[in-house]
Amino acid sequence: MGDGVAETETMTGDGGTARQSRSGKDTLLDARGLTKRFGDILANDRVDLVINKGEIHALLGENGAGKSTLVKMFYGSLEPDGGEILWQGQRVDIGNPAAARELGIGMVFQHFSLFEALTVAENIALALPNPGRMSELANRIQSVSRDYGLPLNPDDIVVDLPVGIRQRIEIVRCLLQEPQLIIMDEPTSVLTPQEADLLFLTLERLAKEGCAVLYISHRLEEVKRICHHATILRHGQVVRECDPTKETPASLASMMVGADVASVSASSQKPQIGETRLALKNLSAKAATPFATALNKVSLDLRAGEVVAIAGVAGNGQGELFDAISGEMPVAADMVVLDGKPCGNRNITWRRRQNAAFVPEERLGHGAVPGMKLSQNIVLTRHSTGDKLVSGFFVSNANAGKMEQRIKKSFDVRMSHDDPEARSLSGGNLQKFVVGRELDRKPGVLIVNQPTWGVDAGAAALIRQALIDLARSGSAVLVISQDLDEIFEIADRIAVISRGYLSAAEPTSDMNRERVGLLMAGGAEAQGEVA
Repeated sequence: MGDGVAETETMTGDGGTARQSRSGKDTLLDARGLTKRFGDILANDRVDLVINKGEIHALLGENGAGKSTLVKMFYGSLEPDGGEILWQGQRVDIGNPAAARELGIGMVFQHFSLFEALTVAENIALALPNPGRMSELANRIQSVSRDYGLPLNPDDIVVDLPVGIRQRIEIVRCLLQEPQLIIMDEPTSVLTPQEADLLFLTLERLAKEGCAVLYISHRLEEVKRICHHATILRHGQVVRECDPTKETPASLASMMVGADVASVSASSQKPQIGETRLALKNLSAKAATPFATALNKVSLDLRAGEVVAIAGVAGNGQGELFDAISGEMPVAADMVVLDGKPCGNRNITWRRRQNAAFVPEERLGHGAVPGMKLSQNIVLTRHSTGDKLVSGFFVSNANAGKMEQRIKKSFDVRMSHDDPEARSLSGGNLQKFVVGRELDRKPGVLIVNQPTWGVDAGAAALIRQALIDLARSGSAVLVISQDLDEIFEIADRIAVISRGYLSAAEPTSDMNRERVGLLMAGGAEAQGEVA
C-alpha cells in the first residue's frame, strides 16, 4: 500500500504463501499471534494480520475458519487468550465495543441491531456517546448520509423502511462515530445490485479518505472487484495472503478450502419439463404482525424437472410465502395446490406425506432443534413419510442412525463425533445436514429458503449441484434466495418478490442482474398489481 511497508513471504502447509508482515508507517491495526480457544476448540491459532490506512482488506475463509472470532476480538466482543493487538503502533487491550469505538474501530454487523418502533435519528442516538440535541443530530445525519451517497430521513420510522435503507442506517451510524477502521460482515447480503453498487462507491471514497475497511464476504466476485488485499483463514490459521484483483473467484475459493472447488453444472441439455407439481393461485394473506409482510395475489406454477428461483431483498414476504407453501400458515385451500390436490388449509405433515419437503431459512431452531441429536432431528421431519422410522409408539433409533450416517457421507457433514447435537455443528455443516436430510428423501417437490445462506464456496457448490440434480431427476424445486449469483447459476426460471407481490417467472436466459434489481426495488409490485 504505502511507503515503508515491508513484505516477506513464507510457505504454508498447502504449498501456498503467506506474507508474515506488511507493517509500516501506514499501518493502522497489527494483530500478532492472536489466539482464541473455546474449550478444546482452537478457533484462532496465532493469527497475524495487518490492516493499513486507506485499504479495503478482505477476510476470507470457510465456515468455522475463525473469521467471526477474529473480528470480535478487534471489536472488543471477545478477549484473546494469546497474542497482542497494536493500534497505530501501540499495544492496546480492547475490553469491550465501547473501547473499540473510542480507538476508532466501528463495525457494521450482518444482522441489524435496530429498534423497529424508533425513528432513524433515535436509533443512531442510542449508539453515540454524546448525541447532542436531536435537531442537531438530525442535521448531521442528513449531511453525512448525503455526502456519502446514502441519503436518510432522520424522522422515518425503521419498521416502514426496506432492508437496504436499514443497512444505510447501520453504516451512517458507524460513520458518525468517525472511525478509522470499519469492519463489515456480509454487507451486500440484503442489497439489490444497484444498492450494492452504491455501497461500493461509498467504500471506495472512504478508502481514498484514509479510512480502512475490513471486508468479510462469501461473494468472491465483489471481493475481487473492490478489495486491495485479502487474508485467507483455514482452521483458525492464516494460510495465504494475496491481491484479489489478480485472482479469480475460483482461485480465491480454492485458497479458502485448500482444494479446487467443484463447478456447478446445470447440464448442457435442456431440462425435461413435466407436469405442474405445485400451483399457487392468487395466494393472499394478511400480515400476521405489525412487522410482517402481507402476501398479495401470488401466482406461480412449479413444474417437474425445473428449478424456479424467487429473488428478493430480505423482508419482502419470503418467510410468509414459505410458511404458506409449507403449511405453517394456513390459507384458503385452493390457493396452494400440490399435485392437483388443494391443500392451503392442510398442515405440513399432510404435505410431507404427499412427497413434498421443506428447508426453512433458519437452520437452528426452525430447521433443527438445537439440543437434539441429528438422528432425532431426522425423525422430527420424516416420521410420517414411510421411512420406517416410527412403528406405533416406537422410534427405530437404528434406522435413524443409518440415515444420519448416510447424510453425513453424502453431504460431507463434518462433526467431532457421530450423531452430535445440532447446536454443536458449525453453521455451514448444519446447513448441509438440514438440506441433505430433505434431499435424501428424493422428494417430488422441494421448497428451500436461502439454501446456502452464510456457507462457504465448497458447501455452496455441493448444495447447488444437489438441487439441480434433484430437478433433473424429475422433481420440482423452488428456491427462495437473496444471492443473485446462486440464482443465475441454478435457476431455469426466475421470479422476484417485492413487498408481498410476485413477478411472473421468466426464463433465466431472458433475465439479467439489472432487471432483477429493478424488480426487487418495486417493479415486482407493479407487475403483481397488473397481474
